[in-house]
Amino acid sequence: MRLEHHRRPLRPWCTGRRCSPADRLAPGAIVAVKRAQCWPRSNLRTLSHGPLILYRCLVADTLTFLERSQRMARVTGADTRPELIVRQQLWHMGYRYRLHARDLPGKPDVAFRGRKCAIFVNGCFWHRHPDPACRLARLPKSRLDFWVPKLEANRERDVENISQLKALGWRVLLVWECRMKDREQLGNRLYRFVEGIDEGD
Repeated sequence: MRLEHHRRPLRPWCTGRRCSPADRLAPGAIVAVKRAQCWPRSNLRTLSHGPLILYRCLVADTLTFLERSQRMARVTGADTRPELIVRQQLWHMGYRYRLHARDLPGKPDVAFRGRKCAIFVNGCFWHRHPDPACRLARLPKSRLDFWVPKLEANRERDVENISQLKALGWRVLLVWECRMKDREQLGNRLYRFVEGIDEGD
């Protein structure tokens, strides 16, 4: 059994520490970590409990544990880059709107109350883009027992929110992250939706 014992805590705020090659664990590596340590366990399986916790690495990661933790911490639910792109397009076209209306189902990213139309800007991974050609929507290779129910719950919640909005007489448009490369096409689609030329999704 290959055992790697990390004595120094890997804290999320240790951004200045250069990670050693030992932090990049191969599949099957056993890691012993003190309970007091902050250890990202996204690709580790717990083997035992006690003063030391043993984890088995399930898959090799291209990032160190510290880098993976920092990257996941930057994931936000509002004011994402795709959302800012959509808002910028609408603003330059002269439209004014409400953001994240709490009184509407799903808190749409952009809402036009007078026109009763709502726009959701969805990340392909988190909201399960149904397009089979979308590479951003592919599932992780590890911890499927965690990710599949979580992402499926997101998708079901989106369907329910859209149904409730339509029942209230609102039109709904879904803008997917992977469809934003062509800004001119995106602007035309937003314009046609807001003006009522297209009904949306």
